[in-house]
Amino acid sequence: MTHLIKCDVIDHVALLTLNREASRNALSQQLLYELAEQIEKIDHNKEIYCTVITGAGDRAFCAGADLKERRGMSDTEVIQAVKQIGKTVQRIELMKMPVIAAINGAAFGGGLELALACDIRIAKEGVKMGLTETSLAIIPGAGGTQRLSRLVGIGKAKELIFTAQPMTASEALEIGLVEQLTTDDVVDKALEMAQTIANNGPIALEQAKRAIQLGAETDLTTGLSIEYLCYEKTIPTEDRQEGLLAFKEKRKPIYYGK
Repeated sequence: MTHLIKCDVIDHVALLTLNREASRNALSQQLLYELAEQIEKIDHNKEIYCTVITGAGDRAFCAGADLKERRGMSDTEVIQAVKQIGKTVQRIELMKMPVIAAINGAAFGGGLELALACDIRIAKEGVKMGLTETSLAIIPGAGGTQRLSRLVGIGKAKELIFTAQPMTASEALEIGLVEQLTTDDVVDKALEMAQTIANNGPIALEQAKRAIQLGAETDLTTGLSIEYLCYEKTIPTEDRQEGLLAFKEKRKPIYYGK
């Protein structure tokens, strides 16, 4: 049986690959089930400090919903399928560790929504992406209207969603939709960044992510209180003591997430 999600773990970093290259890594129900299963396993694995998500092949990161599968569905089944994508995408956003999207090819609709739920996006130069749902007489239904507007601003999000026009990776970089472009292998680039991240304290990474995400949804005063509470969580840890000792001894710290 071919698994629709491949998972490789390299030095505290998980690499998740959407493995439906022939279907441009479209989000079938089975793929979503396997993806949710792998996310759950990774998030409970204390040896994994960062995750990279990419697509198989070089044509597509993810083409979005599996429209061939959807054509045979009733209206009720379509609504449930969209909810399943939304829940899976949100589960990525809620992972305790940093998550990087390695956008190796086209990312449209639900595929871009999946990337938007990641913390950092690195794209291969020349790839195209967009939320093109209105051209199919629907709207982004897995968080696209909410996450895109928070990332690039309401006006630009409206322009992109209303026109349903794809953009290049360079245009995505200009508006802050992706953080980096590369002409090299995008997965290698993402793994390199993930390894840099994974060298840091895993509890600190978890709390930093929590402070940023929760703080972004509230006023500054409340955000500062959230930051303080998250900082407080790092104080009694063995990792903090190890960081201080390593600094004193002028060596690289070794963190265990404790």
